[in-house]
Amino acid sequence: MHKPLVSVVMVVCNVDRFLAASIESILTQTFREFEFIVVDFGSTDTSKPIVSSYMAKDSRMKVHEIPHCSLAEARNAACSLAEGQYIAIMDADDVSLPNRLRWQVSFMEKEPDVGLLGGAVEWIDGTGRPLHVQFHPAEDDEIRAALPNGYPFCHPSLIMRRDTFLRAGGYRPAFTQAEDYDLAIRMSEQCKCSNLKQVVLKYRIHPYQDSMRKVGQQALAMLAAQVSAVSRKNRLPDPFDSIKVITPEALAALGVTKARQKGQIATYSMQWVRNMCMAGEYSVALREALKVLRSDLDCIEGWRVADLRLLVAGLYWKQGRFVRSCLTLVRALASRPITMGRPIKPLLRRLQHLNHQRVALRGKDNEDFSHLMHV
Repeated sequence: MHKPLVSVVMVVCNVDRFLAASIESILTQTFREFEFIVVDFGSTDTSKPIVSSYMAKDSRMKVHEIPHCSLAEARNAACSLAEGQYIAIMDADDVSLPNRLRWQVSFMEKEPDVGLLGGAVEWIDGTGRPLHVQFHPAEDDEIRAALPNGYPFCHPSLIMRRDTFLRAGGYRPAFTQAEDYDLAIRMSEQCKCSNLKQVVLKYRIHPYQDSMRKVGQQALAMLAAQVSAVSRKNRLPDPFDSIKVITPEALAALGVTKARQKGQIATYSMQWVRNMCMAGEYSVALREALKVLRSDLDCIEGWRVADLRLLVAGLYWKQGRFVRSCLTLVRALASRPITMGRPIKPLLRRLQHLNHQRVALRGKDNEDFSHLMHV
């Protein structure tokens, strides 16, 4: 039987609210030579019937069920079934653009040294409303420079060479919530990496995202991936070859201070809050922001705390809780007076723009009056 060039892999667990749109975005790709592997790892909602209904219509879909497990284990199970030369990742709440696979396969065929390829993504909210476009570094040297401090890809936009994925060892379950980051670092040690400048995916921001709900675990796993990479770079044994669960204690034993851990968790939590604000999920954002403010803030820079309080003040105002909003604003300004400049700057820019418009209109009126005088 002819093997497909691409294996698209998707793991599914209780994502029925967005699943149909995600599946359709793959089945309607302009590039057709692929198999579509869907692995359900413990859904209890209507995800299974939705997948089955599409499988009955398209023979390219191959559906498997496994017991509930971690996300990394589910991804490994899906990738182990892939027969294509390339593995394309797809998440069950996102939407691939119609030409995504065509663009990515074309690039990989022309660049044999590239083993990992992503692309730009458009963020959307739960209803599909566009939020903004996120571009990632395109060149291998830019990506390598970014990897030690963050993840310069959007995981569901990735396509990778199957042999390089296997050589790198696949996803490591200990790094669940940052298994994509850990994998990218290890694959970058095996091959070149790149990102397309075209938007290839609509990346959905919503309160039900697994990474959003487990932001603390994700922050610790990101730190662990960085420690792991430094050990390999220094030709030392990878400590996470033997450590199976990432805990604050395990990281502390490897030299990652509790202060750094708390700071990382707070930073990721605040980014999550801002993402929820961008998606219009203000109640969720406020609840999570208050959790951060009630936590240990000693390890967080003062300007970050002040900015978060300023954000909370705005969220209270949106709810009509004006007294609470003003009190929170006063506290933000008391802790860092320079914060006052942040909301004022956009206002000053707006006033300056209006003044320029007024001057321009006055100039046009003078020209019109001068013209009439000469008629």
